[in-house]
Amino acid sequence: MKLERILPFARTLLEKAVKPGDIAVDATVGNGHDTLFLSELVGIGGKVFGFDIQYEAIESCKNKLNDRNLHERVTLFQQGHENVKECLPANLHGKVTAAIFNLGYLPGGDKSIVTTPETTIEAVNQLLEIMAPEGIIVIVIYHGHPEGQTERDHLLEYIETLDQNEAHVLKYQFLNQRNNAPFIVAIEKR
Repeated sequence: MKLERILPFARTLLEKAVKPGDIAVDATVGNGHDTLFLSELVGIGGKVFGFDIQYEAIESCKNKLNDRNLHERVTLFQQGHENVKECLPANLHGKVTAAIFNLGYLPGGDKSIVTTPETTIEAVNQLLEIMAPEGIIVIVIYHGHPEGQTERDHLLEYIETLDQNEAHVLKYQFLNQRNNAPFIVAIEKR
């Protein structure tokens, strides 16, 4: 047996949750890798909604989607993920099967622009409201910078208060790695 590394494990969780025709959310589009992955999972009849506050992230993702001819499966918003509920059409509430967050900053981008605990927690709250039963939220927590450590602490404090009758919470982390290695928190709606 071989333990899955962090990013492959995040994708494994998404693969288990998303079927063709489903609705998924990439709450932090970044360079677009997860958006592309989700667009392949949802297939022709599904839809991915992606959020990022940075123009460069949205444009980079659009280019990747166009190159793979997957742009029709994705709607991108240059907005914060805390607007997810208002941006998704009301008829899709209750139908979202998966969402992913990669917290921190845009790799290769401006490191002063980071996700914040307030907006992340608000987005998670909204997603839990509009997700389908057994839908999953995968959060990859990068905490190798001061803002990331603050966000990690607030997010873990919040997640520990979730009612176990409403959500199952998993923490997947390698304990013997140096340099604040990223880890995953997965929240499955009941």
